[in-house]
Parts: sequence; C-alpha cells; structure tokens
Amino acid sequence: MNTAPAGLISEARRVLKVEASAIMGVASRVGNEFAQAVELMAGARLVHVSGIGKSGHIARKIAGTLTSTGTPATFLHGVEAMHGDLGIVAEGDVVILISRSGECMEMLVLAGTLQHGRNGEGYTLIAITGVPDSPMAQYADVVLDCSVEKEACPHGLAPTASTAASLAMGDALALAVMGLKGFGPDDFRRSHPKGVLPAGGSR
Repeated sequence: MNTAPAGLISEARRVLKVEASAIMGVASRVGNEFAQAVELMAGARLVHVSGIGKSGHIARKIAGTLTSTGTPATFLHGVEAMHGDLGIVAEGDVVILISRSGECMEMLVLAGTLQHGRNGEGYTLIAITGVPDSPMAQYADVVLDCSVEKEACPHGLAPTASTAASLAMGDALALAVMGLKGFGPDDFRRSHPKGVLPAGGSR
C-alpha cells in the first residue's frame, strides 16, 4: 500500500466504498423475513443479542441501540450463556444470534441448546449471518441474510464489510421496531437524560 498521504486517503475511500457496497447488497435482499423479525421483536418481553468475537461487539452495540430506542434488550455472551447466563431467556423473548460464517462452534452450541431446550417455551430465534443455509441458521425461526461479496480487508481476513453489514442490519431492525412501537422524540429524551441530542431532538 502507498503510505504517502494520497495513498492513505485512497485506501480510506476504498474501504468505505467496499463497506457501503456490502450494505447496499444486503439492502437489496431484504424481504418478508425482515418484517417477520420486526414484528416478533416488537412483541417480545426481552430481546437478547448474542455473538462471539467481532460479532459479539456488534451484538453488544445492537442491544444498546434497541434498549435506547424503546425495546428492552440484553447482550448475551455466546460462551457465558452456557455457564448460567442462559437463565435470563424466558417465555416471550427473542434471541438474535450473529455469526458471519454460521459455523462458529460456540454459537452452534448455543443455538442448538436454545432450540432443543425450549420444551414448549415461547421464545424465538433469529439468525443474522453471512451464510443463510449455515448450520446456525438451521436452528433459527427467522434468518436474515447479511452475506457480503468480500471483506474490505485487503487480505480478505479481518471482519470488516461483514461486520458493517451486520451492524447496519441491527440498526435497521431497531429503527423499524421503534417505528412500529411509536417510540418518538419525547420517549428518546426520557431514555437519554444526560445525553447531548442532535439538532431537532435537543432540549
């Protein structure tokens, strides 16, 4: 890579274009399964968002966005869930599982445990994955396709475009649920008593 300022600027533009293209690709594939996921989340007691590694960071951010926009949510760590934290999942909940490959062993164990352990309990599994027919997706009630053509990483290794796509899908879900619930500026202000809100929403 050219390390001169012009080369660095060019690299920034390349990365941003790859990630923007990835998000637009996901947008073009959004269908009825998205509407189904939104309706399930809007009616949930709690939404739990789970992932491992970089997908775990994305899951934590999605849970935060949901909570701040009127949908109570938790981050459910994919490993800690198997050591007691799974006890938070109950009747009427939605669990969102995030994995680019859909083959992460920890997430497969969690997904399998959730599916087989329902015993009639009414909670729902939603998968956000880059491989819609992956093993993890097979456990889900609703699958959201976040596949990308390539990562922005020049080596094709670091999760970049794929995490951007998953994060954007999470934002789309959160804001669609917010709209469905009628969560407005006054509600937002109540949940951000110490926040500096953008113009139009500031106190």
